[in-house]
Amino acid sequence: MVEAAVSAGVTRMIAMGVDLEHSRRALALAHQFPEVFAGIGHYPTETAAPDVAALRMLATDKRAVAIGEVGLDFVDSNGPAREVQEARLDELFALAVDLDLPVSIHNRGAADEVWAAITAHPGLHGAMHYFALEWDWAERFLELGFYLSFAGLVTRPSQHALREVVTRCPADRLLLETDSPYGNAHKRMGVPNRPAFLLDTATLVAELRGIGLEELAEIERANALALFQKMA
Repeated sequence: MVEAAVSAGVTRMIAMGVDLEHSRRALALAHQFPEVFAGIGHYPTETAAPDVAALRMLATDKRAVAIGEVGLDFVDSNGPAREVQEARLDELFALAVDLDLPVSIHNRGAADEVWAAITAHPGLHGAMHYFALEWDWAERFLELGFYLSFAGLVTRPSQHALREVVTRCPADRLLLETDSPYGNAHKRMGVPNRPAFLLDTATLVAELRGIGLEELAEIERANALALFQKMA
């Protein structure tokens, strides 16, 4: 998968952790492949509380470039109560600020609460992962200094509002992702996603913004290195 991604022009990838074990595995991959880096995170619907001390230790590794995936999920009814998720996110945001690492934020049905949590942690920076909201929310997160990261959802023909956000997003705040193994482009519905398929989304985004794919690649490279500075 790494070789296929590099052949497609995706030369840097982040394997995001969703709990302590997966964060360790992401870090192991990052040490195995020079093109791969790790996110150290705790998914909001995890039942067990995050071991913040253990996550901190992993996050100090030179191949760990972000605290993520973290956030709030008020849609999945199997997750912890809202107040539990918010308390955990507060701890994880504090960790990111303390280590000066960007966050990758998962948000489902909790935009107001995520926005409030960000504002409660001055100095917090990062990306709104798998951004799927309309322009008014995009503006609010952009005003906080966050990047907007778009996956294959934008390739679905029905996503008119999201395509407007992609078109209007400032070039220096635009990120693309695959969210592998999900987040597929429209033409690959039902097929497990992989980093090489980022080109599906990139091709449409370049078209929507009226630029060439190479120009978009340069923008993406610059933005990724500006946010995830340990990848440089």
